[in-house]
Amino acid sequence: MHELEYDADPEAGSARSLGEDVVGLIVPDITNPFFAQLAKHIEMEAALRGIMVMLSNSHEDPAIERKQIKAMYDRSISGIIVVSTSDASLPFSTDIPIVSVDRRYGSYPLVTTDQWHGSGMLAEHLHGLGHRHMAYIAGPLETEVARQRRDGFVARVEALSRPEDPIEMTVQSGPFDSETGEAIGREILLSVRKGGRITAIATSCDQQAIGVLRCARDLGVHVPQDVSVIGFDDIAMASLVVPRLTTLRQPIEDLASGALERVLSETGFTTDYAIRGSLVIRESTAPPSEWS
Repeated sequence: MHELEYDADPEAGSARSLGEDVVGLIVPDITNPFFAQLAKHIEMEAALRGIMVMLSNSHEDPAIERKQIKAMYDRSISGIIVVSTSDASLPFSTDIPIVSVDRRYGSYPLVTTDQWHGSGMLAEHLHGLGHRHMAYIAGPLETEVARQRRDGFVARVEALSRPEDPIEMTVQSGPFDSETGEAIGREILLSVRKGGRITAIATSCDQQAIGVLRCARDLGVHVPQDVSVIGFDDIAMASLVVPRLTTLRQPIEDLASGALERVLSETGFTTDYAIRGSLVIRESTAPPSEWS
């Protein structure tokens, strides 16, 4: 087991008191639109409280993430918000508050959207439209958030499926990016072009869904006439692509304020805080075609 680092130097503790108006924020990939939006809202919320934010990008690397946390600790800040790289993140113990958001970091308390419930809402929406042949593109399964989204979708599909009205479903996984959506989407959409039965593709993030939309356009598969596509996050691009994307909106303002409230708290929080998202219905989903 990796040994925890801990700085018990009292002089270091005294220096840290100089940074009570600064919190650290570490994200895995600042080019990811969701993390960029999250960072923006955390910074805006912090400004309202007279707090500055020191932002770092871990590049999805647990070793870099750990070095950044130590560097922030040494820079005299009052707390750190971490969106972890994966379950393989390397633990770091400090005497300042650490809060994880969206993706869990070690054993620190997590502020998150209710991933399970949100993915279940996607399944319910597609089922309500009449889809009985679905594909699901999961995120990287080494992350808790990807497993929760996948499991929430699968569990709801299984609960809705009946012997007299069964639902068929396939599940594949890959990184949270548009390239994954395009690559896996191509396999699915080529089968649709050849008469395959899949009528709806659900994804674990909007970037994957946008990749599917891009691939559908290239292959001449019409969305939602030939296949419905649904995402998760509601990044800004979701309302700009064509067709506009149906998705699960994460309550990003509440995530930002919840994380800051906890990292700045004098009494401390030790439990997770989950917030339910909301379904945003746009043009990328519709009932399956009569000949599907």
